[in-house]
Amino acid sequence: MTNRIGSRRGLRGPHHAGHTLTAEHLGALSLPVGDDGVIIGTDAEGHPQLIGFHRPAPYDVLLIGGLWTAQVLALRAAATGARVAVETGRTQAWTTLAQAAGAGLECVSLHDVGRVPPTGATVGSPVVVVRDCGMRPPRGRVVSSPWQSVLTLLPYLSPVAPRLMRSSTLVGIQRVSPAEADQIGRILGLARAEVEALPTLADGVTLWVAGGERHWVMTSATDIETGLLGTARRMD
Repeated sequence: MTNRIGSRRGLRGPHHAGHTLTAEHLGALSLPVGDDGVIIGTDAEGHPQLIGFHRPAPYDVLLIGGLWTAQVLALRAAATGARVAVETGRTQAWTTLAQAAGAGLECVSLHDVGRVPPTGATVGSPVVVVRDCGMRPPRGRVVSSPWQSVLTLLPYLSPVAPRLMRSSTLVGIQRVSPAEADQIGRILGLARAEVEALPTLADGVTLWVAGGERHWVMTSATDIETGLLGTARRMD
């Protein structure tokens, strides 16, 4: 993460009308060059931090943290044009979000655990699969692939966490117990100061780890996100 945290049938996605620009306005047009992705918050200096979910190669993200943060990421991924498929055993916790996202377009779909259908992800229609399957998520039938990233949410450390931490390209850790912090630190090779900070993190703060990179990020909700999801919280 460097200001970026590094005709098949499938889920229906949003369809937008084309955009036009007159010749005299071309001089005002600028395109972003460099990193892009989903804005997940800001670092200690106030610089925006992003996760590039849309990739031409498989991309797995693990978040050991709260439902609130996972839902903010899902909303923001949908806002970038991705289709979001949520695999969850607590559909009621996602229903309001799914109904509100996309201004009525079917960009967030909910599925029971193990029931996510083939998505047909392409460069023009990328997909983010969010796995909210509790402490022991089963091995999913739908896995990461080109243009289809997978975000797995674990509320706490569990027996499957070490495997997921080692296999994920990006790992996010929110507030955990000192014992959990010690175990996470050993697996990810964190510095002692980083391990000691994990049990003290405020709601909305995440340590994102990608290989040797470390980024402390504060996720702050927009007014719309606050109205839909409430304020940042680690526990649900």
